[in-house]
Amino acid sequence: MITYTLLGLIIAFSAYGFSNPQIMNKYLFHPYSIHHNKEHYRFLTHAFIHGDFVHLGFNALALYGFGLSLENNFFPLIYGSPQMAKLMFLILFTGGIYAASLTEYFRNRNNVDYSSLGASGAISSVLFVHILIYPKGTIGFFFIPMPSWLAGVLLLSVSYYLIQRKRKSNYSDTISHEAHFWGAIFGILFIALTKPSILLSFFRQLF
Repeated sequence: MITYTLLGLIIAFSAYGFSNPQIMNKYLFHPYSIHHNKEHYRFLTHAFIHGDFVHLGFNALALYGFGLSLENNFFPLIYGSPQMAKLMFLILFTGGIYAASLTEYFRNRNNVDYSSLGASGAISSVLFVHILIYPKGTIGFFFIPMPSWLAGVLLLSVSYYLIQRKRKSNYSDTISHEAHFWGAIFGILFIALTKPSILLSFFRQLF
């Protein structure tokens, strides 16, 4: 299964990177190195390494829960076959990695001090596709259970607010809110382009 393969790679490479800082530095997302040293592989590899076990644990659990549900249950029904479901899930996950990185690449390609890592952008894409398909499910937002659609609205809103705060006031933290926001937007666009009927169903279920 694609989800199990991705989980295995993420856990294995992250665990290896914890004890090998040189490996982590070589493969994390570093726009300056991508732009000036042509290390384009960093666009993809940064999603398979994480900063610590907590970061890894949250992303792995989210991928396990929402990824398996999409790959095994929803996507075969939506796209017609298990084979197409796996292909579309792989495209969603990989596209989410790149989509979540582009804005920060252009913003920081001459900033030698900026770097990030983790699969949060891809996980956000997976999460938002799941929300669009099943908006009346339940998600814990900051450990508070609520309808999936409401958690999605709050996540987008909070991410956008924190992005703007960071840009306007030079406030800095260790979370890539841009990855969460743009990963989510990619997930929405992915469904809009491949199965627009899901968007119509989403609004019908809400209203």
